[in-house]
Amino acid sequence: MNQRFALPSSATTLERGAARHDPFRSRRAAATAAAVCALAVALAGCGGTTKNDNDNGGAAKSDAKADPGAPLKKGLKLAFLPKQINNPYERIVDEAGITAAGELGGKGKEVGPSDASASSQVSYINTLVQQRQDAILIAANDPNAVCGPLKQAMKKDIKVVAYDSDTAPACRQLFINQASSEEIGRSQVQHLAKQLDYKGQIAILSATQNATNQNTWIRFMKDELSKPAYKNMKLVKTVYGDDDDQKSFQETQGLLKAYPKLKGIIAPTTVGIAAAARYISGSSYEGKVVLNGLGTPNQMRKYVKDGTVEQFALWDPKKLGYLGSYAAAALASGQITGAEGEKFKAGKLGEYTVGKNGEVILGPPTVFEKSNIDKYHF
Repeated sequence: MNQRFALPSSATTLERGAARHDPFRSRRAAATAAAVCALAVALAGCGGTTKNDNDNGGAAKSDAKADPGAPLKKGLKLAFLPKQINNPYERIVDEAGITAAGELGGKGKEVGPSDASASSQVSYINTLVQQRQDAILIAANDPNAVCGPLKQAMKKDIKVVAYDSDTAPACRQLFINQASSEEIGRSQVQHLAKQLDYKGQIAILSATQNATNQNTWIRFMKDELSKPAYKNMKLVKTVYGDDDDQKSFQETQGLLKAYPKLKGIIAPTTVGIAAAARYISGSSYEGKVVLNGLGTPNQMRKYVKDGTVEQFALWDPKKLGYLGSYAAAALASGQITGAEGEKFKAGKLGEYTVGKNGEVILGPPTVFEKSNIDKYHF
C-alpha cells in the first residue's frame, strides 16, 4: 500500500500492536491465553478449528431489548483486531473505523498479531477483555479458534462485531460483510470466464486455509464453475499465500511452473493479487495468463496501466471500517441487539438493516479497470 489517508486532528491516535511493544503486557497476555487453553482443553482443545465451537444456529442471542431511540453513548472504547496488523487492506479498514470512533465521541484503536495463523488473535482478545473495551471488532483468521474468548467477552457485556472475515455466528452479535458472499464468489468466476472466452485451466490463489471469507467465496466459485457454461474451464489447484507477500509471490511462481497450460488465476485477496501481478509482470507469462481477483486501486494501478491486469474488484474498505464502528456503537448503546430486522444509522452512509444471522451488508463491489481506476485512491 503506497498511500495512507491522514486522520483528522480530532481523531484518536492509532495504537498499533500495543502488546508487541510492551514485553510485560505480552507475557501477561501469553500467560492468560495459556490459562484459558488449559481450562478449555478437556472441552475442545485450543488454537484450532473445532467442530464443537462451530455453532451455525444464528448470531449470539441476547436477553436485552433494543431501544432504537437510545442516545449513542459517549466515550465508547472500540478495538479493531485485524487478521494481521501489517496487512495494507485491513489497515485502511481499521483507520477508517478509528476515525469514525472519534466522530462518535469515542476512542478507537487497532491491535493484533503480525501473522495470520488461526490462534494468533486469542491472546489479544483476552487482553481487550481485561481492558474492558466496549466493543471488539474482529476480522477472524479462523471462525472457531477465537470463539472461546469472544464468548467470554460477550458474557462481560463487551459487544463483538466481526467484519471482513466472520466468526462462527454464535461467537459475535453482528457480522459486517463487505458485500454478498455469493455475489463476490460467483462474480470472480464470471469476470475471469469472459476474459478467457470460457476456456482453459484456472487456479485460485487464496489467503489462509482457515479464512472464513476466502473459503465462503471459494465455495461459491466452485459452485459457479459446476454450471454448463463453464464446461471447458477446469480449476486445477487452490493454493494459499497466507496473506504474505513473498509467499503469495512464490505460490504464483509455483502454479505457473506446475501447470504450463494455466490460462487464468483468481486471487480474492489484496495481498495475493498484488504479489501475483508483480510476478507475472516481470515474467514470460505476461500477456498470456489472465489475473483477476480483489485488490485496492493504489496497489494495482501500475499493473492495470501496464496491461498486466485488465480488471479486478473491491468495495471501499474505508466505508467498511466506518460502518463497523457505527454498528458497534449502536450495539453498545442498546439501539440494536443484532436481531434480524433491526435498523441503525451509520452516519454519512445512511441507514442499515440487520439481516439473517446478524449480517449487515455494506453494498456491491466496484470493478476497477483503466477507464475508472484513477477516480479511486485507497
